[in-house]
Amino acid sequence: MVFYPPPWVPKLPFEPPDSVTIGEFMRSEIYGRCPIAKSRNPFTCGLTGKTYTVTESHARSNSIAKALSKILGWEPNLDSPWDKVIAMFSFNTIDYLGVLHAVHRLNGIATPANVAYSASELEHQLRSSGAKALFTCVPVLETALKAAKAVGIPEDKIFIMDLPHHSQKPPFKTVDDLVEMGHSVPELEPLKWVKGQGARQVAFLCYSSGTSGLPKAVMISHRNVIANTMQYCIFEDVARKKLGVVTQVVLGLLPFSHIYGLVVVAHGATWRGDEVVVLPKFELTEYLQAIERFKINHLLVVPPIVIRMLSSKDTLRKYDLSSVRLLFTGAAPLGKETAEELLRVYPTWHIAQGYGMTESATVVCSTSEHDICQGTSGSLIPGTRAKVVDADGKEITEYGKPGELFVQSPSVTLGYLNNEKATAEAFVWDEDGRWLRTGDEVIVTKSPNGHEHITIVDRLKELIKVKGHQVAPAELEAHLLTHPAVDDCAVIAVPDERDGEVPKAFVVTPASMASRKDEEIAAEIIKHVQDHKAHYKWLRGGIEFIDAIPKSPSGKILRRLLRDREKEARRAKGAKL
Repeated sequence: MVFYPPPWVPKLPFEPPDSVTIGEFMRSEIYGRCPIAKSRNPFTCGLTGKTYTVTESHARSNSIAKALSKILGWEPNLDSPWDKVIAMFSFNTIDYLGVLHAVHRLNGIATPANVAYSASELEHQLRSSGAKALFTCVPVLETALKAAKAVGIPEDKIFIMDLPHHSQKPPFKTVDDLVEMGHSVPELEPLKWVKGQGARQVAFLCYSSGTSGLPKAVMISHRNVIANTMQYCIFEDVARKKLGVVTQVVLGLLPFSHIYGLVVVAHGATWRGDEVVVLPKFELTEYLQAIERFKINHLLVVPPIVIRMLSSKDTLRKYDLSSVRLLFTGAAPLGKETAEELLRVYPTWHIAQGYGMTESATVVCSTSEHDICQGTSGSLIPGTRAKVVDADGKEITEYGKPGELFVQSPSVTLGYLNNEKATAEAFVWDEDGRWLRTGDEVIVTKSPNGHEHITIVDRLKELIKVKGHQVAPAELEAHLLTHPAVDDCAVIAVPDERDGEVPKAFVVTPASMASRKDEEIAAEIIKHVQDHKAHYKWLRGGIEFIDAIPKSPSGKILRRLLRDREKEARRAKGAKL
């Protein structure tokens, strides 16, 4: 049984354009964007208030492209896009999207990297993507330089994003320097794309943890991002029109390096004329001050931020948050009880959530403000089809029965870079065409309004989601096995009040460690992870030593048994308390 968007969801007015860059799509009113004359300033710094108009933002991006062309010797219509890959390793700034579009203007590929990465993790992304240049910022410059040196990116191809309250002037060209240089550089020749090139050509290499090993590069085409921008905005516009919302002020806190922030916030919000108030990272006071100062209407967050708000009610009362109409969460499910608790604090707010993934170039289903069913991730967006498949590969045709979610959409991506095996496993074909296997277990139910909603039940891929970040257990397990005190191991997710989930390791030690204390060994292993992995991959769930890791006859770790063991231990601890 194939599921479709509810009847109230409009169809796409036309096929997403497949022969223009994302930047051209974002600038041209012929594709349906909010008229530029009626649009708010696209990006405003939430710390300083610095901002640019739509026209100024586009001009800055053009100047950056011209300057990069001169410095790097790249011409728009010469060489392969794979010869013109530029990495972005920076906190959010008001120029972040302009730099990415400047790369596309040169017919290049942008690869945004998680700013929490360690040097070795960034090195992996730079090396596997083939990055030739790097944008970064002062707070993470040391990490960036170490990774760049390891892959051979010279220092004259490293550029600095301007961050508020960081006046230090490093010996590298900044974005403002590039803008100034671009003023004196001749105009670039127009891109000469053929029909369908936007559907085939990679715009972004975004890294997904997948199910095993190091993060994999997802090849996202220009048309993928264009399609999802149209799909998500058209879906949301139904409720916005009912509420009389033309343009609004949106929170830009989610990392633009993450697919959620990149597509939904940076592209979706600005395409429909909204203003995005940019914050470089989450700090509760700055977050609340920005909401009050800029009268933010739409908060796009992850569940751990909601939990932090609920644990800081006294602080919340100090700020005027009356401008907020909608709080929308993604990247991990928001529990029904948590949403209801927030509604008791702010009863006028709409609390909604959606679901998507890097491989779907973001949104698959979302909650409309006029059809909220707490605990679900909403309904399919325009142009999307889905089916639910049981463990035997049979399609589920009834409501409320769990199975794996398969998705079709023009935003479903091209596959994984240089990984045919992973691509073949995740992107499958049948008589109805190409489907994305999400690896997530879902159920389909009906809301009180009678519309089909999708609820995420479990993650078949077993990813650990730490405050919006994805952690692959196998990556941590491979790293743990490099420590001499680890003979075998398994990593699972355990609940955490602050971060939603955190990794916990079950470890088998070799006989040679029998004389040592568990506490001493655990401290060494924890430090081993902290020295080499991003902070969200640290073993904040602790280490438990066991005699053997439960495995199937084929050698697969039976994480379910470990999760059951953890639940029983927590119940017992609770009983003692």
